[in-house]
Amino acid sequence: MEDEILFEEKQYIGYNKWAIIWRTVLALFCFLLYYWSENPKPVEVVNAIEIPASPVGEDSGQLFFLMGLILMCLSLILIFVLHLHTKIVGNSLILDGLWTSRKVKIDLNNIVDVKKVKYSKYLLNRPVYNLHFKNKIRFFTQGNDAVEITDKDGLKYRVGSQKADELTNKITQLMSKI
Repeated sequence: MEDEILFEEKQYIGYNKWAIIWRTVLALFCFLLYYWSENPKPVEVVNAIEIPASPVGEDSGQLFFLMGLILMCLSLILIFVLHLHTKIVGNSLILDGLWTSRKVKIDLNNIVDVKKVKYSKYLLNRPVYNLHFKNKIRFFTQGNDAVEITDKDGLKYRVGSQKADELTNKITQLMSKI
């Protein structure tokens, strides 16, 4: 009964909005340079604006096309890379990250307050794992919501989650049993 998983959520790094936009812009830039190298003649868009001839050769253009394809394939592969694995086992909230990060175990017996909050005021957020910033320890991959947990020592944990309501309810239920 002690090893029973009461809550589980996996978040993958390939679904983070910031990373998706960044990789897509880089890939589009590579494809644009490839197109420009294949059509090197100057183009007059409007009477006042003229796009100059391509400064790169055809061989360089093919390299840009290859780089664009590699970036798009990398984006597809990152969809399957686990960034944050959140689970509640017994009376512990366990946060496990990538293969190089340490496992974080939060004892739910020491929890004073749990509430669902908006993770950040920004639309795009970087994925973080165990980031100590502004008196909070943050864990985030994707989404807008988070669960803010305060322990007896006043330490705050902000855990980003796609299932913030369910996680909040499960922690609150476990706190009421204690």
